[in-house]
Amino acid sequence: MTARELDAAGIDAPALRAAYARCRQLNARHGKTYFLATRLLPVERRPAVHALYGFARWADDIVDSLDRTRTLQERAAALDALQEELAAGLRHGNSREPVVRALAHTAAVYDIDHRHFTDFMAAMRSDLEVRDYPTYADLRGYMHGSAAVIGLQMLPVLGTVVPRAEAAPHAAALGVAFQLSNFLRDVGEDLDRGRVYLPADLLAAHGVDRGLLLWSRTTGARDARITEALRAAAELTRGVYREAAPGLPMLDPVARPCIRTALVLYGGILDAIEDDGYAVLHRRAVVPRERRAAVALDGLVRLGAARLRARGGATAPEPEDRGQAGRTHGRSRQPPRERPSSVGPSWSRWEKENMS
Repeated sequence: MTARELDAAGIDAPALRAAYARCRQLNARHGKTYFLATRLLPVERRPAVHALYGFARWADDIVDSLDRTRTLQERAAALDALQEELAAGLRHGNSREPVVRALAHTAAVYDIDHRHFTDFMAAMRSDLEVRDYPTYADLRGYMHGSAAVIGLQMLPVLGTVVPRAEAAPHAAALGVAFQLSNFLRDVGEDLDRGRVYLPADLLAAHGVDRGLLLWSRTTGARDARITEALRAAAELTRGVYREAAPGLPMLDPVARPCIRTALVLYGGILDAIEDDGYAVLHRRAVVPRERRAAVALDGLVRLGAARLRARGGATAPEPEDRGQAGRTHGRSRQPPRERPSSVGPSWSRWEKENMS
């Protein structure tokens, strides 16, 4: 499938193809939910998403690795080196580092604002120093660079049926919602790294502080105050999903199944946490495989319908898209070489390739 994606995107140079393949491997290995949703994008746009994810994952791994032999100074030096390589790569459109090479190419093809990458790197650097956030406003400031800009980077790749600036706040909110879902799921693991991403004022409103979280994590004991604080954090996160939702019909119709699937799957993390009694300090909540398969199948059907409409096989837009069908904004300057001729492989084959 990698060669088909690269061929469709018009990526010919061997070194560049290898760079994109490396990013795809990172996405498939570390971002299973994200990767599954990406499989519902038109084939020619997938390499760009892999490049954006691959770079973010590489930077995040520098900061968040649990390798205790790597000192804070060594991680800071690694980030410095990545920052320099990123700046040079974006400036010249190429890099000796495969992940940066793919990112620089994607940024050039889709005309992605370089400030989004600068803001992201600033957030990664703050993770080396900041261990908690006093207020939700403080956390949102951090998440602008760590999450909102990811949505903004993605927007030119996805394309829109409205001016990009109109869709941008919703794309940013979706990035934040995804990260808040991950923060809630990973409370225990983040605590092991010395970080608490849930705002201190939200925790304090329920009588919770870092000490109580550490006690629960260490002893395995539960506390009703922690459960209530986590429930409040989940409701806060659901509110951000509501901020993001109006942006879905603003996207290019063939990109909507991907983002709809990601929205439902990441939102499903909150449902899984609730179903597990908010036990995130003791185990990771997981969206059941059957649920992921059902959501992916729905996305596959929607993708097929969107492709038929794009080819003139159906004239009426989706109900939520009425009045917004038509031209797209922010599409690639590089025309795709291939438009897939069908919804995709049979469901059983697709499930085997993408749900494992």
